[in-house]
Amino acid sequence: MRALVQRVSEGGVYITKENYKAEIGKGIVILLGIKYDDNENDLTFVADKCTNLRIFEDENEKMNLSLKDINGEVLIISQFTLYGDAQKGNRPSFTEAARPEIAIPIYERFIERMKINLGKEKIKCGIFGAMMDVKIINDGPVTILVESKKQDKN
Repeated sequence: MRALVQRVSEGGVYITKENYKAEIGKGIVILLGIKYDDNENDLTFVADKCTNLRIFEDENEKMNLSLKDINGEVLIISQFTLYGDAQKGNRPSFTEAARPEIAIPIYERFIERMKINLGKEKIKCGIFGAMMDVKIINDGPVTILVESKKQDKN
């Protein structure tokens, strides 16, 4: 599982076809890629890591505070293209990305884990598989890549 985490001053997702919008203030936007072999351990590791990343500045302007510390919000967007492989040719291959029947339940459980971690009122999300317009006002900019398969190395 890959989560591209961006610290934001604000974020939003807009889906015209569904007449849907979700917006957050200060917090993080998580672009979430789910791999074909991801499981409960992957989603728990990534959700907990995103919750506890100390990427917000304290009173000394050091990145030392987490989402919990700042009472921040989260916008979660499914992003299968995070598993795009463009090493060969010019058209990315997405063979490592999970198919919807695998990815949707994991995406939904990831959202639930984030709600458990931070409270359901703090979590907003896009709609899996929809064509979305995403607004990200990156604060810093600060962008961190969290990968579950690297957890064994640390």
